[in-house]
Amino acid sequence: IYEALCSPAPSLRPRYASLRTLYQPSSSSIERQVLDSSALVLYFPAPYTVTGEDVLELHIHGGPAILKAVLAAIPKAGDGLGAESRKGLHVIRYAEPGEFTRRAFYNNRLDLTQIEALGDSLSAETEQQRRLAVRGTQNALTERYIAWRSQLLYARGELEALIDFSEDQHLEESPTKLVASVTDQVNLLGEQLQTSIRNACRGELLRNGIKIALLGAPNAGKSSLMNVIVGREAAIVSGEAGTTRDVLEFDVDIGGFLCRFGDLAGLRGPRQGGSTCVQKDTTIGEVEQEGIQRAKKWISGADVVLVVLPVEPLRSESPSYKVSVSPEVVKTLSECTSEEQTIIYVVNKIDLVGQNHNGKLDMSAVEQLDTFRPAEAGDLDRIMESVTQHSKPPIFYVSCKEAQGNSSRQARGGINLLLEGLTNTFAKMTSAEGAPHGKETPFWEQSLGASERQRILIIQCQQHLDEFLLCVHDIVLAAESLRAAADCLARITGKGEAGDVEEVLGVVFEKFCVGK
Repeated sequence: IYEALCSPAPSLRPRYASLRTLYQPSSSSIERQVLDSSALVLYFPAPYTVTGEDVLELHIHGGPAILKAVLAAIPKAGDGLGAESRKGLHVIRYAEPGEFTRRAFYNNRLDLTQIEALGDSLSAETEQQRRLAVRGTQNALTERYIAWRSQLLYARGELEALIDFSEDQHLEESPTKLVASVTDQVNLLGEQLQTSIRNACRGELLRNGIKIALLGAPNAGKSSLMNVIVGREAAIVSGEAGTTRDVLEFDVDIGGFLCRFGDLAGLRGPRQGGSTCVQKDTTIGEVEQEGIQRAKKWISGADVVLVVLPVEPLRSESPSYKVSVSPEVVKTLSECTSEEQTIIYVVNKIDLVGQNHNGKLDMSAVEQLDTFRPAEAGDLDRIMESVTQHSKPPIFYVSCKEAQGNSSRQARGGINLLLEGLTNTFAKMTSAEGAPHGKETPFWEQSLGASERQRILIIQCQQHLDEFLLCVHDIVLAAESLRAAADCLARITGKGEAGDVEEVLGVVFEKFCVGK
């Protein structure tokens, strides 16, 4: 290709950029047409290339016409050669999707874990997704999977030696001690696999997005909060209860985290109105009822639940307010949430409490202990005690009304503080768990980049190790369980299936005195 496009230019120096003129391939030098008068050409000889094969790069000007002309000329590189000369030439064609990466794998330039990380890099949309992809390209996961597989091969080799040579009394350890040693190795490896599985699940939150449900009664301000976070009028806002009937999903980048918000139908019972004091119609129609059921289903699958609680004035002469907590909200939180989910309370409409004469939001009034009367604030304490026994969820005070106005007012009505709190929460949810006994923390951070395929294979490996512990009294079955576990790890990287028997025999003759 180089000779056809650049002849009579001199040969290329490997790994050096050379300035060349690209011509239309032709048998006659007189008829040759210039395609690009100043292109950079680089030649990378195998095997130290991205694919492990010879690579020729053409850096041309980016005009569509030049690009089209060069691509059309490349397949004609062999047209000027005779029939005998063309016999040894390969067919020039466009690469198939992923073909360069596939060739890199076949030539041992990339393994499957690195290829999956490369795919994550290409599809990354947020900063956290980019960081996650970078972790997977650093080869630490592959090295660990290979190390785990080697541990299983050594353990299996010990059991194979016990099966074949125990009667010859040539083993350095007694059969009982040997089996106990293998069992300890398997238990330790099992702990590491469990940690890796949990970290892979946390990494999936970064890769696929954190699912966030907006839960609350009608007119609590869920759609308004959604619009403020998204930064546009994404959901319809109305004083009429039950405006949102279906689940409205929006993707938002918050602090580099991909967040999948769900604006849900307001939760209320047959005799409940919205969050305002007076409602003209509290009847729930079939469409709204279906929306409530879908909302509860969406809440069950959410990673984070934002409970929106509106501020309402008390019916008294003094300007006092309460946090309105609907019984249907309490019921839904009790029935549809689990300990694995993160619950955050957002008190909305605090502009009703803290407005001064200038019309700005006074946050100090909200923080005062007597802002909400104890008798009225009991609802909030009750919901927190009934839903979360271990710790109280954080509470953020916001005003969507203020947030939609001047952005300089008190950090946009508390929205900035809410977003900062969400970012901190997401960071905790997606941080890597340390290794058992706190060892090798850097690897466990990179284990967040394990893909869904890797996680499934690690789970299968763990299952085979559990089978080993159940049948450890039967050495033959135990050895087979270790073989299956090692095969799962080999399938993660796409390497190691071949030569398994030879590796096991090598372990036997290396670690044990089996005779001369």
